[in-house]
Amino acid sequence: MIAIGGAVGAGLFIGSGAVITTAGPAAVLSYALAGALVLLTLRALGEMVVARPSAGSFSDYARLALGPRAGFCIGWLYWWMYSVLVAAESVAGAATLGAWVPLPGWLLSLGLLLVMTGANLVSVRVFGETETLFSLVKVATIVAFLVLGGLFAAGLWPGGAGPTVDNLWAHGGFAPNGWGAVLAATVVVLFSFGGVEIVTIAAGESDEPERGVARATTNVLWRIGLFYVASIVVVVAVLPWDSAELLRSPFVAVMERVGVPAAPLVMEVVVFIAVLSVLNAALYTSSRMLHVLTRQGDAPGALAAVGRRGVPTRAILLGTAVGYASVVGNYLWPETVFAFLVASIGAILLVLFLTIVASQLVLGRRLRREDPGALRFRMWGFPYLSWATLAGLLAILGAMALLPDQRLPLWATLAAVAVVLVAYELRRRFGRRPVSRTPLGSAAAPGAGAAERGGDRPDEGGAAASR
Repeated sequence: MIAIGGAVGAGLFIGSGAVITTAGPAAVLSYALAGALVLLTLRALGEMVVARPSAGSFSDYARLALGPRAGFCIGWLYWWMYSVLVAAESVAGAATLGAWVPLPGWLLSLGLLLVMTGANLVSVRVFGETETLFSLVKVATIVAFLVLGGLFAAGLWPGGAGPTVDNLWAHGGFAPNGWGAVLAATVVVLFSFGGVEIVTIAAGESDEPERGVARATTNVLWRIGLFYVASIVVVVAVLPWDSAELLRSPFVAVMERVGVPAAPLVMEVVVFIAVLSVLNAALYTSSRMLHVLTRQGDAPGALAAVGRRGVPTRAILLGTAVGYASVVGNYLWPETVFAFLVASIGAILLVLFLTIVASQLVLGRRLRREDPGALRFRMWGFPYLSWATLAGLLAILGAMALLPDQRLPLWATLAAVAVVLVAYELRRRFGRRPVSRTPLGSAAAPGAGAAERGGDRPDEGGAAASR
C-alpha cells in the first residue's frame, strides 16, 4: 500500500490526458514500456534489500557498490527531490481545495503542510495507517473506474450506444502521431511511476523487512498493469484520443460519458486524497533519507535526533523547509511557483533509477561470487536484464536532451548533480568524520574493500563510525 501511495497520484488521474494527446491510443505502450523499466529497476533493488537489509536503502547500496561519493550524492539528490515534492504537492492540494474553501492558496498550502507534518511527527504507525487509508481510496476508485468504463467500452452498460472499442484505431490509427511520439511520451510517463521505491525505505521500520519487500516488489507487476496500463486502455477505448475532454481529466471525462452522477466532484475528492497521499509519503521519505545521511556523517549530526516515539523529528521539520518557502512563493507568485518546483527536480528520479541498476550490477556480481546464499530474491536474467534496463534508462535520458520541453528539467538535474558533487568534495576534505563505505547496521560486507577504489580517504571508524 505504501508503494501505491507513493506512485498513484494526480499524474495518473489528470496528467495521463496529456500523454494520450501526445501518443494517441498507443499511449498504452508508453505506459507499458515505462512500467517494465520501473519493474525491472525495483526487482534489482529488491535483490539488494533482501540480501543486505539496510535502513539506508539505495543510498547505502550505492555507497557499498560504487563508493561513498555515489552514496552521498544520491542520498542528497533524493532528499532534495522529495523535499521539493512536499512543496509541490502542498501547492497542488491547495489549488484543489481552493475550489471548495474560499481562502487564499498560500494559506491553504500552509494548512495542508501543518496537518501532514503533524501526522508524520506522531509516529511511523500513523504514517503507515494514513497512507494505507489514502491508498485504499485510490484503489477503490480505480477498480470502480475499470469496471464501469470496461462495461461501457464493451457495449454492456445499460443505456449505452454499443461498443466503443473502435476508438482504439478509428481516429487516425493506433499510433496517429507516429512511433516517435510513443517514445517521447514514454519519457514523460516514466516519472509517473516515482514513489514505488519508497517501500524499500519503509522496510527499515517494519517487523519483517525481507518478506515485505519481496512481496511488494513481486506484486508491483500487477499493480502497474492494473492501475496504469489497464486504466489507459479503458480511457482510449471509451473516448477518442483527440477529445478535448481528456486534457481536463481523463477519469472525469470517462465517468461523465458513462453517466455516473456527480463524477467531477467525486474525482476532485479522489485527486485531493491522491495529493495528500503523495504529500504524506514525501514527508516520510525525505525525513528518513536525511536521517540516514546524518548517521553516515554526511549531514549535520544535530538532525539525527529521534523523539520518544522513534520519529526523526528534526529531519522531518527540515524536510518541510522547502514547503514553507513555497508558501511564501505561492503568496508572491501564485501563477508560477508550481511549474518552477516541478521543473527544479527535473530528472532526479531517472538518476536514482540509473544508480540503483548500476549498484545492482556491481553488488549482484559480488554477492554471486562471495555470498550466493544471501540471494534469496534474485534479479531476473542477471546480468543481461540488468544491462538491458540500464540501456533503456540511458535511452530515456538521451531522449530528454532531444525533446525541447524536456531540456529544462534535464539541465536542472545536471545542475543539481554538479552541486552535490561539489558538496561531497567539501564534506570529504573538511568534514569532522571520514567518509564511510559501510552500510548502516552492517559489518563489512563481502567485497566492501572493492568500493575503496575511488581514492577517497580511508574510513578510519569502519562499521562503528557508520553506526
